[in-house]
Amino acid sequence: MTIVPARLHRIKILHTGVSVVINTATALLFMAGRERDLNIKGAFMHMAGDAAVSVGVIVIGFAIHATGWHWLDPVTSILIGGVIVWGTWGLLRESVNLAMDAVPAGIDPHAVEAYLGGLSGVQQVHDLHIWGMSTTETALTVHRVMPQPPTNGKFLHKISHELHEQFGIGHVTIQIEYGDAECHQSPAKVV
Repeated sequence: MTIVPARLHRIKILHTGVSVVINTATALLFMAGRERDLNIKGAFMHMAGDAAVSVGVIVIGFAIHATGWHWLDPVTSILIGGVIVWGTWGLLRESVNLAMDAVPAGIDPHAVEAYLGGLSGVQQVHDLHIWGMSTTETALTVHRVMPQPPTNGKFLHKISHELHEQFGIGHVTIQIEYGDAECHQSPAKVV
């Protein structure tokens, strides 16, 4: 059985149309979580991009068929490539920041430092480090200088809870150094 070119053309259009529907439906499944998780954002962008490219293929196919302007194909390919690079640049930047243990976007390290330094009984805050453990989990380590030790463990629990509520930092390690701030030579540093 031989498929005639016109029938083959209709099959390709149908196949591309089904691709648009499936990719769009899949992108919609990932849409809700894309703001909180870098992996979900990447999957969403991939599926939405595939749907858009399929729509572009259909539109340009009809345009080429109607006009005979075959140069539309490479121009459209270049434009689609540019849109993909432009659209994924932020995803690449966020991925590199995560790999390099940078302070996650949306967390102001100076505000965290001010919060920790403003707590009762704290003379100095130093060696503050904030980094993303994953796309959804943030960690913090810090040294705090206090002249007197706290009277119970509730104080550390309260700080951990407030760091989570105010800044989204879920994994907190606090080292308390007792004595005078002058004994601790490390200046405040946010990494």
